[in-house]
Amino acid sequence: MSTDTSANHLYLVDGSGYIFRAYHRLPPLTNRHGVPAGAVYGFTTMLWKLLDDLHKADGPTHCAVIFDASSKTFRNDMYGEYKAHRPPPPEDLVPQFPLIREATRAFSVPCIEEAGLEADDIIACYAKAALAEGWKVTIVSSDKDLMQLIEPGLDMLDTMNNRRLGPEYVIEKFGVPPEKLGDVLALMGDSVDNVPGVPGVGPKTASQLINDYGDLETVLANAGEIKKPKLRESLIEHAEKARLSRELVRLVCDRPLPEALVDLEMKGIPPEPLRDFLSEMGFRSLLMKVGGVDAPPPPPAPGSPEAQADEEADPPIVHHDYVTITDSEALDGWIAEALADGVVAVDTETDHVDCVRANLVGVSLATAKGRACYIPLGHAGDGLLSEAPPQIAKAQAIARLKPLLEDPAVLKIGQNIKYDLIMFRKEGIEVAPYDDTMLLSYALDAGRGGHGMDELARRHLDHACIEFKSVCGTGKSQITFDKVPLDKATEYAAEDADVTLRLWHKLKPRLARERAVQVYETVDKPLIPVLATMEMDGIKVDRAELQRMSGEFGREIMEIEAEVHTLAGGPFTIGSPKQLGEVLFDRLGLKGGRKGKSGVYSTDVNELERLAGEGVAVARRVLDWRQLTKLKSTYTDALQEQISAVTGRVHTSFSMAVAQTGRLSSTDPNLQNIPIRTEVGRTIRNAFVAEPGNVILSADYSQIELRLAAHMADVPQLKQAFAEDADIHNLTAEELFGEVNRDTRGRAKTINFAILYGISAFGLAGRLGVDRAEAQAIIDRYFDRFPGVRNYMADTINHLREHGYVRTLFGRKLHLPGIKGATVNERQAAERQAINAPIQGTSADIIKRAMVRMGPALAAEGLEGTRMLLQVHDELVFEVPKDEAERAGAVIRRTMAEAAEPAVKLSVPLGVEVGTGSSWGAAH
Repeated sequence: MSTDTSANHLYLVDGSGYIFRAYHRLPPLTNRHGVPAGAVYGFTTMLWKLLDDLHKADGPTHCAVIFDASSKTFRNDMYGEYKAHRPPPPEDLVPQFPLIREATRAFSVPCIEEAGLEADDIIACYAKAALAEGWKVTIVSSDKDLMQLIEPGLDMLDTMNNRRLGPEYVIEKFGVPPEKLGDVLALMGDSVDNVPGVPGVGPKTASQLINDYGDLETVLANAGEIKKPKLRESLIEHAEKARLSRELVRLVCDRPLPEALVDLEMKGIPPEPLRDFLSEMGFRSLLMKVGGVDAPPPPPAPGSPEAQADEEADPPIVHHDYVTITDSEALDGWIAEALADGVVAVDTETDHVDCVRANLVGVSLATAKGRACYIPLGHAGDGLLSEAPPQIAKAQAIARLKPLLEDPAVLKIGQNIKYDLIMFRKEGIEVAPYDDTMLLSYALDAGRGGHGMDELARRHLDHACIEFKSVCGTGKSQITFDKVPLDKATEYAAEDADVTLRLWHKLKPRLARERAVQVYETVDKPLIPVLATMEMDGIKVDRAELQRMSGEFGREIMEIEAEVHTLAGGPFTIGSPKQLGEVLFDRLGLKGGRKGKSGVYSTDVNELERLAGEGVAVARRVLDWRQLTKLKSTYTDALQEQISAVTGRVHTSFSMAVAQTGRLSSTDPNLQNIPIRTEVGRTIRNAFVAEPGNVILSADYSQIELRLAAHMADVPQLKQAFAEDADIHNLTAEELFGEVNRDTRGRAKTINFAILYGISAFGLAGRLGVDRAEAQAIIDRYFDRFPGVRNYMADTINHLREHGYVRTLFGRKLHLPGIKGATVNERQAAERQAINAPIQGTSADIIKRAMVRMGPALAAEGLEGTRMLLQVHDELVFEVPKDEAERAGAVIRRTMAEAAEPAVKLSVPLGVEVGTGSSWGAAH
């Protein structure tokens, strides 16, 4: 041990936090003795990595792992409800607690716990004692309570995000320095630990109060002076709760140390007793790291971590093994089994594909591979029977399923679980916690194929699922699922749950190995309930306005048709590409017509825009005709049919795993495709309106992709321009053309966006109306002025060529298989995609993060009346009570602007434009 105590550096690891991270990191696993060991295995790998990393980087001289000894401490004596809402630990985790202590000691690291104290208190005692001796201290945790301890000489290490946390982080996150954090925590309370706090006081209000008055007691002493009536009354009424909360969050730091500081000295990781522990547990791959595999080991237990790679094939999917549950006693048995396992796959069957309109017909569960059941709840027979088949009364089954589906100790697994969440929510059940195999696949394999169950089953299980049409039929003879006989319904529905569970076992372990945890756990999965709420809320649509627009569009379409026929020299069917091609290139003799393999002239939008650009009036009017007919059929006519008779609102469905870059898409109706570049397209938004007393609020990221490009390509001029809120297109015009006018700015705008999409000189020439040589000269000049962009593009393409994918700033993988394509065109197309994909994908991740945070941010400010309704590209749409609009706009703008943090620190600000109006159109 060093005699210079100032050189000593103590690392205190929050072992209790590590345990639960480890438990949720892997699927249920067992060791070679058949004992649950997933958390042990995860904890061992996490601690090993931490110790290895610290030793490589001038690590600790002293180290200890601190645990909670029990769930009851002195705080429970102080306040009986403290942590009372926390559920007991999962049953399969309890036997792993002592094994995790053994794992810690196997690394020759002190393992410390003390009855009556929480791990946080023990950490505080050691931290203060070490600082008093002149040591440096690092607490390995991201727990907010421990942030109270940060001071000169003491920091925190957040291993989940690989970052050091100091005073500046606390100030950024909570608005106060560490020494005042306890007062803020006391005011805001903690629902997880059941610290009461002061009702209605969120993080922002709490920090503002402490900054204004200095400390909690001064706040309470001056509560009568506070101007906001509700806040004033709450502080006065709940002053004692605040004082109690302050004591609950205060860390004990003066108790005797269970082990002396000098006894925490680190001496590396001796191979013994680590080798013995790993051998006893049967962790073969870890044992190989310490050279402990000399003889053939005993076979691993099924489901163990080591068995993942070499276990026998899954049991076959046998439909006649599935069970139909028609009585409560049998259902109770399956529920008990799921509770004991701690993991269950769940799926719902309904009578409609639209979950908002649908009724629950049945529920399927799977508790193990090959073990699944179907619980019919709403079957009415096949239409030929006089009576419905035997089944449990729905209310009775729901009452039994609710505790299981809401149990925080049981993980529910679904495939596109958003649909099931909505169905259960309609029955009064809030499903949690959950995993979604569709989103697991999306986080791991975006770009490698679809993520629907049928395709995933073929890809990962080599299994062809029962087709829906084979159960319900097709066309006019198709029946709804409530008419399907129970034997067929059971085979189909139970298979869904069984396949979902098998897919989870295949996909979940890859998440950590392939560095996809962050994007799945912090971006995609938490968005599921947010979207479910948005879909259920819907948005009001003015039927009369749609009817008026339909009539107007119909008249304009007839006028255009007559004009086109006159210009074409006679009538023809404008909607027929074959007839239109013959008119343009045969009858009118226009040049440049090209025929496809079918022998029909191409009349796609590019061809018509080419002709219109050459002054061909008939081509321009056909384009106008196409736009209006699409708007009429797709929106003004169709939207009227999609207004719910129950809610009077339109309920779009958001798809989370379609767009390769991570963007959301929507269907029924598809609101992403409403044209916004033309005035006639923008008028469609006027039909989306607010309820009386409310307004529509639109919040739109301003030029987010250009901002992200400036950051990711590290372009100083662009970053400065965004920091100064300058016109980015004016800057580019000045850099490229030496002057700014309407023409050069327009060209600069085209160039800015074209470059981000990897456009070629040929493509840019077409956009700007110049020859290819001039377009190439413009591109070269752009790269000369902004070399960071060229470097970013080169680095991105090189990464794609080497790895087959690119990543967003949040770690989302975007696979582009075309880079291995057989033709040059395929490979070049993939390279062009790769340039924009990380930028567009990061933009998608940011708006998703904003959506996840929006609900808590609004609630913290008491804005319960504000509802987020739509997400379209870079825009969020809300319905807001008029008297909340100003405050809501400020919260929404701030939440969107800060959405990247703290995971990603951008070097450019995110601009957000907010507008309000009686309709979506008026809000712009």
